[in-house]
Amino acid sequence: MPIIHILPHAEYCPEGKAVQAPAGTTICEALLDNGVELEHACDQVCACTTCHVIVREGFRSLSAMEDNEEDMLDRAWGLEPDSRLACQAILGQVDVTVEIPKYSINHAKESKA
Repeated sequence: MPIIHILPHAEYCPEGKAVQAPAGTTICEALLDNGVELEHACDQVCACTTCHVIVREGFRSLSAMEDNEEDMLDRAWGLEPDSRLACQAILGQVDVTVEIPKYSINHAKESKA
């Protein structure tokens, strides 16, 4: 099973984290299943960019990017050449390292009560 190394993020993962997930799982599913509450406002249907991540290692091992993901990524804050939507990036057999950008397209979030 591949390991996802999450770089430290002040809100979602202050210490950083490494999680294991089966190949065929999206990065978003894997993070959520392991206690990293990555924002995903569209409920993982590729209709927003709140789950934007930057893949620092292992980019080529992920599923190919489809046109709708590519179109949505154009709206992401802090877009980089190795950016992906975590809800669309499916793990292969290789470990990956991801960075969650400091900001997302959502400036305000609803609080969880």
